[in-house]
Amino acid sequence: MSVATLPKPSKHVPLGEPRRTEYRSFRVTPVSPHTGAEIRGLDLSDLSGEELEDIREAWADWLVLVFRDQVLDRQAHKAFGRNFGRLHVHPMHHGRPDEDPEILLVKTTAKSPYTAGEAWHTDVSCDAIPPLGSALYITETPECGGGDTLFANMYMAYEMLSAPMKAFLEGLQAVHDGAMPYVGNYGSAPPEGGYPRHEHPVVTRHPVTGRKVLYVNSGFTTHIAGLQRWESRAILDMCFSLLQREPKLHCRVRWEPNTLTLWDNRCTQHHSVWDYYPYSRYGERVSIVGEEPPAR
Repeated sequence: MSVATLPKPSKHVPLGEPRRTEYRSFRVTPVSPHTGAEIRGLDLSDLSGEELEDIREAWADWLVLVFRDQVLDRQAHKAFGRNFGRLHVHPMHHGRPDEDPEILLVKTTAKSPYTAGEAWHTDVSCDAIPPLGSALYITETPECGGGDTLFANMYMAYEMLSAPMKAFLEGLQAVHDGAMPYVGNYGSAPPEGGYPRHEHPVVTRHPVTGRKVLYVNSGFTTHIAGLQRWESRAILDMCFSLLQREPKLHCRVRWEPNTLTLWDNRCTQHHSVWDYYPYSRYGERVSIVGEEPPAR
């Protein structure tokens, strides 16, 4: 299959089929055969309409886009995110007027008791309307190397399930609770009114590509509604173990200073690797408000 005849992003591309690498305004370099692509030569603070449309298509194709050599202040970073929708306000920012509500600091030093995102998760899936995507801009990387981020393709995770298991999971709802990571793991005091807690379908359908996604994650998903607790635990552990057992689901983004990575929360999970103690890593993230995860 030639590049010219590759399907549009909205069409299902079977595993093993080549993805597009040529777009009108740039060429991408794949990070893995199915997930993640690197783009050089664009200035995200000054995009043409054609470049932005190509980014949208490449994002649907590759799920994770890595942009090198970017020089962005906060306003330019936020303006880039707004190309895809309204910016999300993280639950940790509610009641903190001294913080920019649309910027989430991602900072780890030798004094940090933890690093954010060190478990497989989808950003803020506890919200009623979780972010459709996030854009993390890293400006400081560890001198020793390390600090990579792993991403997992949740289309593939769903496709790896057997037909009977797919049929069983479809129609189920799972509870996503913000208190689990922020209070339970990070020791963060809950904001006024507490952290959000909502149910979402275990299997969702991506609103752009139409492909089905396994939508539970170990960072936020506490249990499956309607099942006995032990039944729920067994099913969730099976789903979570897929990411541990199947490295072919992953791509690995290696950060350089002034790199921005844009990922699709609707069909990926990610894991921040803290292998650089006592060195530091610093970045800032914006996220884009999405829509309620559809069941069909």
